Amino acid sequence: MVRSQADMTGTERPIRPRRTTPAARLIAVATATALVCAGAPAHAQKGPPVVRDAEIEQLLREYTQPILRAAGLAQQNVQVVIINDRSFNAFVADGRRIFVNAGTLMDAETPNQVIGVLAHETGHIAGGHLARMREMLAAATTQSIIAMLLGVGAMVAASRSGSQDLGQAGSAAIAGPAAAIQNSMIGYLRAQEEQADRAGVKFLTATGQSAKGMYDTFKRLADQVLYQVRYMSPYLQTHPLPSERVAALEGLAKSSPYWDHKDPPALQARHDLMRAKLYGFLERPEGVARRYPLSDTSLAARYARAISAYRFFDPRGALAQIDALIQAQPQNPYFYELKGQALLEAGKPAEAVAPLRHAAQLAPNPALIQVMLGQALVATHDRAHLDEAVSILQAAVVREPESPEGFMQLAMAYGQKNDLARADLASAQAAFVRGDLKTAREIAARAKTRFPVGSPGWVKADDLASLKPPPSALRSR
Repeated sequence: MVRSQADMTGTERPIRPRRTTPAARLIAVATATALVCAGAPAHAQKGPPVVRDAEIEQLLREYTQPILRAAGLAQQNVQVVIINDRSFNAFVADGRRIFVNAGTLMDAETPNQVIGVLAHETGHIAGGHLARMREMLAAATTQSIIAMLLGVGAMVAASRSGSQDLGQAGSAAIAGPAAAIQNSMIGYLRAQEEQADRAGVKFLTATGQSAKGMYDTFKRLADQVLYQVRYMSPYLQTHPLPSERVAALEGLAKSSPYWDHKDPPALQARHDLMRAKLYGFLERPEGVARRYPLSDTSLAARYARAISAYRFFDPRGALAQIDALIQAQPQNPYFYELKGQALLEAGKPAEAVAPLRHAAQLAPNPALIQVMLGQALVATHDRAHLDEAVSILQAAVVREPESPEGFMQLAMAYGQKNDLARADLASAQAAFVRGDLKTAREIAARAKTRFPVGSPGWVKADDLASLKPPPSALRSR
């Protein structure tokens, strides 16, 4: 179920452009670079579009779990979030999420290449780099303010006295510290990257995995600097890759006793399916045809073509292709999920129920599939299915509390059951997860009037109705 959603929302309004001095621009560049490296988009109303898919998330979970255990982070519930962006990029924004662009997964030919990137990003989390970066930003801001005040004071004095020398001294007072701050910050970022490299190799070695994929990926990216400066990957802008760093990484990687270890064939096969799925859902048909021509009869190629066929061409013909995939791997839950999704989106929810139910039974972490199954049950408008839909969706949102779709489908199920109080509460929860606090408060206030005072539903509705905007949102207005 590859679905894209912009479910990471911010609360601050964008800052309007303003005229700045060259020194202020230098400070802004340094600060923005550090924010990007820290993975914290500033002043954005909405976060990047996120791809949710049970199959891909399960595979990435298996990629990261050994690394997280080696890093001592197994209990921190670190998740990998997939960004719907075709460029190569990965970053961390806090201590519990690693963000990876879909383009990174599509370009990586082996599991080891993705695992190497994840190991590097885990190194940032384990090293506490984000917290230290915030401390450095705070110090840089203080220094820049002092420099600006001193420089502006000198320039004001120059304008009053008519002294050109004094005015130039004021400009130098602004630009000098700003350049020093910028250089200091860039040096600090490079040190962080080198520390994350060493930590990543250490984690890979501790788990008996090769660091070759990590080295190969970073070497390829470093080579891009030579001929793609203008169209440089975002990863190169936020992860400086000077030649000496790549050489140091090569020495570290090749010193591992596992340098020549290969990915298990079964894992490589699942990796190939993941890439094919992303191509099928995110690329246009002509792109899929170039990447997976009819002469390619591999399971991954057939997967990509089946997805592209149901999305763009002949749903009936696509179902035959999906059935052939199921016949090839009858225990693969995600082929059944694809069949259910194709039927549901073709307006046949009743026919979608059986394959989705089977997919949910087979999948190791079925919450996202359960959301789609609940959607199919609700869409049948058959009251006999409503109790099952409510039960399945309640279980799904417990496992996926940040799924607005799960809460919306639960609201629809309760609405069909004429349970308006719980329908309102689920709708308020969906709005809250989307980041729409105003709507969440309004619907929750209505839900309160429909629950007995003091009941569990009333308490939940009261909590949502009492939500206050975060301080940052108040300041931005």
